[in-house]
This record gives sequence, C-alpha cells and structure tokens, in this order.
Amino acid sequence: MSETLEARVVATSGRHMTVRAADGRLLRARPFGRALTVVCGDQVQCRTDPRHDELHVVAVLPRRSALYRANVRGGSEPVVANLDALLVVLAPLPAPDLFVVDRYLAAAASTHIAPTLVVNKEELGIDAALGAELAAYAAAGYAAVRCSATTGANLAGLLAAIPAGAAAALVGQSGVGKSSLVAQLLPGEQVAIGELVREEEGRHTTTASRLFELPGQRALIDSPGVRDFAPAVDRLDARSLGFIEVERLAPGCRFHDCRHMREPDCAVRAAVDAGTFHPRRYESYRRLRMLFEKLSAARGPGGRK
Repeated sequence: MSETLEARVVATSGRHMTVRAADGRLLRARPFGRALTVVCGDQVQCRTDPRHDELHVVAVLPRRSALYRANVRGGSEPVVANLDALLVVLAPLPAPDLFVVDRYLAAAASTHIAPTLVVNKEELGIDAALGAELAAYAAAGYAAVRCSATTGANLAGLLAAIPAGAAAALVGQSGVGKSSLVAQLLPGEQVAIGELVREEEGRHTTTASRLFELPGQRALIDSPGVRDFAPAVDRLDARSLGFIEVERLAPGCRFHDCRHMREPDCAVRAAVDAGTFHPRRYESYRRLRMLFEKLSAARGPGGRK
C-alpha cells in the first residue's frame, strides 16, 4: 500500500530533491508530473509508489512567501519558498555586480521579504567606490552586515540577521562565498547535505539549493550563484519596481503613472539631479524599467506563467 506524508523540501537539483518528513527522515523524491513546480523550502504532500520504490511529490502546500524570477517569456518562476528574510551576498572579489544586487532587493520588496546586504570577505578591504555604494544603500534604508567566511569575523552578526524561528535564503553572484558562510555557521554540515542530491549519473551536483537548520529554530537556504537575475515582472509594483527611494519620491511626480524616465516634473529625476538619489541606483532602476516593459510585452495581454 502507498503511504501519504507531508514533508519539507530541503534540497533540490533539477527534478531531484530530498525532503524531510515530520519524523525527521530524509527521503529522496521526485515531482509527480511535469506540471508541478517544487523548490527548496516548500512544504509538500508526498506519496510512496511501492511498484517502483519511489517517493513522489504530488502537491505543494500553499506558500506563505517565495522569491520569484522572470523567465524569457516574462512568466514567473519560484526560486525558493517560505522565506522571512533574503540575505543578498556580495564581496570585494569577484567585483560586485550591483545591478544584480538591486534586482534581488526589488524581488524581495515585491513579495514583502525582508532583505539584508551581506558583505563577505571584508578582510580584503572595502575600496572607496564600494564604500560609497554601501553608504547609498544605508541611506536608502537597507540593513547590512559585514563579515568574513575566511576569518570568521562577525558571523554572530550574520546569524542575528535571521530572526529566531525564521527562514532565510543566501543569494548572489557565483564566488561571493555563500557556501563558505554556511560551512562556517555549521562546520561539517554542508557535506552531509551535499550527498543527498545527485544527478542521474550519480555525480555530486554543484547547482543544488539546500536548506540547513541553524540554532534558534532558524532555517537557511544556500542557493546557486548567478551571473544575472530578473525579478518576476508580474509581482513588481509597476510604479516603483521595488526601489524604495522611488516609492518614497513618486508621490511628488506630476503624473500618477509617471515612469520616471522622461516625463516632465518627475520628482525621481529631480532627486537624481539634486544628488539626493544615487545616480547608479537610478541607472539600475532605468535598466529594470526597460526590462520590465520588455518582459511585460513578452507575456502578452493575458499574461503567461
């Protein structure tokens, strides 16, 4: 007879995953059917298939939140689920792509997930240019933690960025040290989880998302590094695109539907000219605005998933 159980997805790689049942068992599973999208952090309903000795995920329980990205057709895809906080990691090396950072911050705003900037590898030093960018984020109101996976500096501050009982995800460029931070917070734990998800041929994957249990009933998801990221356009606030400076300034614009690009009497552009809205952040907004309009057009009048 088949068994039905509820579980939490703790590791994913493609359509292969590991779930943790309520009794603590770690079980390998696959989604049942191509239409089911399952991501790390999901609470799922599973059913055993005794004929093939497999465990199938048959349903995803309602998500309280998720980080979503846009696909090339403008549709919305979940990346990780049931988050309370998003830890956006950057470092002096590799050189940070702050436009990607901004898009993660916009995606967090679109689903009301609290973001924190995590500046790793602080032992390498923060040059004047990066320091000015971090000051602009601070002035806008973004929280930040500086730490080092290499020296162990301020890991307590990193842990404190995740409230007790909350779930957070580490996101960012490849090479910024997300997995190294996990290894410092939980020595030896990463290898144990890494063995749970394998590709078809049995090789260890380097593209898996994994959930780790931290002290204080916290959960931390380590997600694969990226070269680019586009937030889901159907979830962004069309007026501000998730930029908190734009949200504050937009009520002062002449037109309610101002795009803050070339419209007259735009309070956002006036703030850039006055030096009260950081020019690079505004350029980041402009780039996301153009991408937003391109992907919105790709979705068509009825929208696509």
